[in-house]
Amino acid sequence: MLNVGKIEEGFVLDHIEAGKSLSIYHHLQLDKLDCTVAIIKNARSNKMGKKDILKVECDIDTLDLDVLAFIDHNITVNVIKDGEIVDKKELTLPKEIKNIIKCRNPRCITSIEQELPHIFVLADEEKEIYRCKYCEEKAGESTYSW
Repeated sequence: MLNVGKIEEGFVLDHIEAGKSLSIYHHLQLDKLDCTVAIIKNARSNKMGKKDILKVECDIDTLDLDVLAFIDHNITVNVIKDGEIVDKKELTLPKEIKNIIKCRNPRCITSIEQELPHIFVLADEEKEIYRCKYCEEKAGESTYSW
């Protein structure tokens, strides 16, 4: 059995869909931080079958919860202080996301005005649909800038 030591201060991202931890690692820009990160892939899970886990030993304020919630709002965020879980943060889909995905509509103003931020607004929470704030293009798999 694999044993990864506990962290003293930081956060643990649990219930990540198996295979998505490296993508989350990059989108949260954890590679740019000077902190310890443990990536556990394909851990056994009663709830999910297999799951990934990220253990990050740094301040929770470095975590962009909107990015994380957009990627997967079912992830559990455990805040760790003095080696113990002191808080569990529930993720909800953000109402608006900025510069996380790019609009691929060639007629969108963001294609012409390069300095404009790419802003998407949650149009349908139930179906998890985001639309470009400027041209209302629906965000889809081909729209993601990652």
